[in-house]
Amino acid sequence: MTYTHPDYLISTADLAETLKANPDGLQIFDATVNLVPAAKGYKAVSGLEDCQKAHIPGSAFLDLIKDLSNTASSFGFTLPADNKLQAAYRAAGINNDSQIVLYSTGHMMWATRAWWMLHSSGHTNVAVLDGGFAKWNEEGRPVSDAPASFAEGDFAVKPDPARWADQTRVIEAINDAGTCTINALAPDVYTGEAAHSYGRKGHIENSKNVFYGDVLDKGCFRSAEDLKALFSAKGVLDNPHIIAYCGGGISATIDALALTLIGHPDVAVYDGSMSEWASDESLPLVTGA
Repeated sequence: MTYTHPDYLISTADLAETLKANPDGLQIFDATVNLVPAAKGYKAVSGLEDCQKAHIPGSAFLDLIKDLSNTASSFGFTLPADNKLQAAYRAAGINNDSQIVLYSTGHMMWATRAWWMLHSSGHTNVAVLDGGFAKWNEEGRPVSDAPASFAEGDFAVKPDPARWADQTRVIEAINDAGTCTINALAPDVYTGEAAHSYGRKGHIENSKNVFYGDVLDKGCFRSAEDLKALFSAKGVLDNPHIIAYCGGGISATIDALALTLIGHPDVAVYDGSMSEWASDESLPLVTGA
């Protein structure tokens, strides 16, 4: 059993081979964000410095914090306006016909977030490096500290609003039998038993828990057969519409990409996720399994 969309991922071996055969035919971007301990939970810090020290040869950097987020929002990593997004992509050197590979260090969720944003903006020739920089390093593949950048691009953003859900849509989904809402957070965060929360404990009513960590195996996406079994066991694939959420719309993109890989045609990410939902005391949360 193979993925419905295998082109949405690229293996480290295939990337290495492509770099040897046609190094000028790719645009590779590191989209890393680091989470560092703070007084309350964690603080998100750009991975630019790490990228400058060591990256896949020829890689440039995409800054999810500064360039690809609405910096005026009180919630981190929310989508910027289409015109700002287009300007950021063009400044990064992305063209309409670019062949793009995205990766991150530490955790793949930053690359999948960048992928979901770019893909939903109308760019279809973009893949996530399966296993990320960690797997690339483990295999002893070449790294570089030489700075890389691309000339101004011409990419025209053509947004697909169906790939994103706002709070209103999530509220409507609670009692919509045709929509399955899935929570990608760890099981104890989902139930409200964890010490950590996003202001209030629990999960959105009627949402099912598909922990993003269960979608991966040693940092790589599980096989199509395993993913179908995982989502089927949770009753997710019985629904024509799916909305994935997490703490801030980041790890939910792992679930969302996994569902897209196996061919589900209607998957959206709740951009504000628990950060937005929990901040509104009028919105219900459910604890327990």
